[in-house]
Amino acid sequence: MKQYKTNEELLNYLETKGVTINKRKLALKRLEKYTYYSIINSYKYNFKDSNNNYLPNVTFEEIFALYEFDKNIKLIMLKYTLEIETIIKSLISNHLASIYGIDDYLDVNNLDENASIKVRKKLIAKINKEINKNYGIHLSITHYQNNYGFVPPFVLTKVLTFGIISSYYGLLKQSDRQIIAKRFKISDVLLKQILRCLTNVRNICAHNDRLFCYRDKYTLKFKEIDAQYKSKDNLTNLYMMIKSMQAILDKRQYNSLIKSIEKEIKKLDNKLNSINVKDILRIMGYPNV
Repeated sequence: MKQYKTNEELLNYLETKGVTINKRKLALKRLEKYTYYSIINSYKYNFKDSNNNYLPNVTFEEIFALYEFDKNIKLIMLKYTLEIETIIKSLISNHLASIYGIDDYLDVNNLDENASIKVRKKLIAKINKEINKNYGIHLSITHYQNNYGFVPPFVLTKVLTFGIISSYYGLLKQSDRQIIAKRFKISDVLLKQILRCLTNVRNICAHNDRLFCYRDKYTLKFKEIDAQYKSKDNLTNLYMMIKSMQAILDKRQYNSLIKSIEKEIKKLDNKLNSINVKDILRIMGYPNV
């Protein structure tokens, strides 16, 4: 689109491309609420052939169904990623306090000596920046700074982003990482990778980008979780991330996660006609579909 078009004009344009619109008034409301770009431009490629033409009998409602499916999957993943964030923050803060104390743990010497001093100092600086940013805003940060001159780890982790806490774990001494990872019966290397990839998943969810087709360049030692699984493109996909969350969530939480996702898959399956839901599952990385 090189010039502005009204939503009505956009629907007309879509029809010229062979897309059927069964409920025009509803389609207009959805474009007004979510925008043409978010619905059509982001999800149309799954309904096109190799020549970039829409498949026969594609409807606006199908494309919107995929958009809605992805939106709901993002909400589900965000919910359980936040749970994992809480768990990891708790384990890290408790471990740091028990090993390094509550007032002098933010020392580059308490981090992995195999990492460069520059990298370690950069992380500590980033953490201190978060403390300063939250001083006067976050009650506990302000209280401890004013009364004790330091912020204990169980207070600090409350204000750190998932990205920072993932980096923090990755730069802990290996012995410290191993103690935390042992809680989940996985290697510290795998936990580090899971947290790094989950950070990207969380950002996708928070910024409303496409998630179902998620691919991550960061390596995930998925063989430790499923020795039989083979990734077709050797990249981390959404199925691998969902399966990896089983290592951190308890059984009840993980079962709830899976049931929620299966419910959305079934809903999508009932709304697709021109493509098969298995096409979407393959993109997500599901095996044997």
